[in-house]
Amino acid sequence: MSLWETHQRKMKEFNSLYFVGAGGIGMAALERYFLAQGKKVAGYDRTPSDLTRALESEGVHIDFDDDPALIPPYCLDPSTTLVVYTPAVPQSHRGLQYFTTHGFEVVKRAKLLGIVTQGSKGLCFAGTHGKTTTSSMAAHIMQVSGTGSNAFLGGVLRNYGSNCLLSPTSPYSVIEADEFDRSFHHLTPYVAVVTSTDADHLDIYGNYENYLESFAHFTSLIRPDGYLIVHTGLDLVPRTQPGVTTYTYSRDEGDFHATRIVKDNGTITFDMVTPWETVEGISLGVPVDINIENAIAAMAACRIAGASAEAMKQAMESFMGPKRRFEFWLKEDGKVVIDDYAHHPDEIKASITSVRDLYPGRKISVIFQPHLYSRTRDLCDGFAQALSLADELLLLPIYPARELPIEGVTSQIILDKVTCPVKSIYTKENLINSLHLLNFEVCLTLGAGDVVNMLPQMCQEIKLQQR
Repeated sequence: MSLWETHQRKMKEFNSLYFVGAGGIGMAALERYFLAQGKKVAGYDRTPSDLTRALESEGVHIDFDDDPALIPPYCLDPSTTLVVYTPAVPQSHRGLQYFTTHGFEVVKRAKLLGIVTQGSKGLCFAGTHGKTTTSSMAAHIMQVSGTGSNAFLGGVLRNYGSNCLLSPTSPYSVIEADEFDRSFHHLTPYVAVVTSTDADHLDIYGNYENYLESFAHFTSLIRPDGYLIVHTGLDLVPRTQPGVTTYTYSRDEGDFHATRIVKDNGTITFDMVTPWETVEGISLGVPVDINIENAIAAMAACRIAGASAEAMKQAMESFMGPKRRFEFWLKEDGKVVIDDYAHHPDEIKASITSVRDLYPGRKISVIFQPHLYSRTRDLCDGFAQALSLADELLLLPIYPARELPIEGVTSQIILDKVTCPVKSIYTKENLINSLHLLNFEVCLTLGAGDVVNMLPQMCQEIKLQQR
């Protein structure tokens, strides 16, 4: 019996699963998967959100206090309940402590994802940035192709209203392969895509060399009959097993690349060159420049998985994108509000550049919420350089997520180095109260924290100004 079969047999013994950190996007995909398997699913999260409310409506019991007394009765038997947690949850969490001291099997989310997908042909998308959009594109292509997949994604697809797509008879999984805490080392890719290896998560890795080594180890996990698709020009030195086929890609060069790119009145079309053919007349449903390259990566993986040229074209044209990835919130009376999850300097640069490409000559106002004290400290110069591309910067305080404050690290250290003509620091409350004084033309909100929660009130206020 294989290790995967052993794991699968053991999984059948569990009637319920409890997720500590149930509101995390990666956790949500697994919760939805196990709900579909007929399991009882419960969990804890720190605060309610749109995602936790959606999960509750689908059948997940979620508490927002870590008191063990709130754990539902069906999750109190160690022989029938599996406990899942993320590294973002502190070990001081009372519920987690209860489970670890009462004989429960407690596993990281990444390990469970590896078990769930190990028996499939995994299309795994890794990289400092681009992995959510490329994996989402691939999942949509596989759905449109009719082959389907079991997709575990880091963003909610607007086409489906979920970050988990299920096709029980499909041999394929589509997986966003997260490098945080070396989570992607639990995967066994059939096709691995590496989009980028710019330094990040240095609080975990310590230095860039360790970060690159983590990606190299990821490539060593590709099945011997598998494929690696890697962006041209990366510092990464792959370490694949014998039998693995390696291809390169980018926007303009590599085994897979775009040609005859045409941008016209808010649309983007191009042809894709592959090692076997040229796919002509691809039209992007989310027409921003960075999505040319994202689409190349996604289509390359799906072409290897057998998707037809026609299915890829149809999927790219109908693709609406994941939430918080270049998502339009307002396009009315000359006012535009766009939200993007960008939280790394290279992502911010790409996002601002894409907006300027779409709206040449318009004033670009950027609202940025830095994510993590350690990332702000480590990448301060890069943030300042990228944010200086805006015409106006409105900087929010750092969103701490899992971290405690670091002395001397605030949003001010970014602001001091930004060179755009207008720049200020606001609290969220002060920004909302000051909207009537700000004459936005094109406003771009950026960050991986809770800046998105401001958008409904912001858009309402901007609409009122138009009347």
